[in-house]
Amino acid sequence: MRGYLSLLPAFLALWAIAGVWIVFGISVANRSVDLSEGFPFISVCGSDPPQSCLFSQLLNAGAAMAAWICIVRYHQLRDWGVATCHNQSILWLGLLCALGTSIVGNFQEKHQKPIHLVGAFLAFIMGNLYFWLQLLLSWRMKDQPQPGVPWIWLLRLTLCSLCSILTVAMIILYFWPPRSASAICEWAVAMLLFTLFGLFAVDFSSLDSCSLSLQPRQDLSPPPGSPVSLQVQL
Repeated sequence: MRGYLSLLPAFLALWAIAGVWIVFGISVANRSVDLSEGFPFISVCGSDPPQSCLFSQLLNAGAAMAAWICIVRYHQLRDWGVATCHNQSILWLGLLCALGTSIVGNFQEKHQKPIHLVGAFLAFIMGNLYFWLQLLLSWRMKDQPQPGVPWIWLLRLTLCSLCSILTVAMIILYFWPPRSASAICEWAVAMLLFTLFGLFAVDFSSLDSCSLSLQPRQDLSPPPGSPVSLQVQL
């Protein structure tokens, strides 16, 4: 995929934001949720069929795209000289966020609440931490030329701060019925995380291509006449 890597984060943001609101609209239209009883959580909207099927597919596809974005970002930071231990730790946080998103979509709160809450923790908490560490790395590398306008860092700082504040508010308000205020905070946090993923389009705008290189282990000698490495241009 040459010259189009910047479209992947933007597509993920549009896909996820539009998708969850479509699920909300379907659940309201078929009266799976009653707005007169309060504003629903995202997962409540996706608990009953037919919207539960769309909800699962939406989050599974979104999780796959998020994982791919985290991997591309890992290689980009590696090429910028970020230490391997720090870079790998941040990558795992991003992958855990993607895993949690998939768990949320496949284990609805109504049917598997404990597993669903684990997935929500990974998606929201690990996702928020992932972007804070990305922001920290951007600040530490501020002397190096980076894609995008100078105020993009301030925008990310604002979004990360709002995300953290609203996450804490969501958790606190969850134990204070009615839970509509907590649900509104959840929707806001989700929109912020989707937007933060979408902002990677700025960073990926400097990438022309992505390649996958397969190499044999150092303790194994390749058979005579076999290639030492295989490189595939995506």
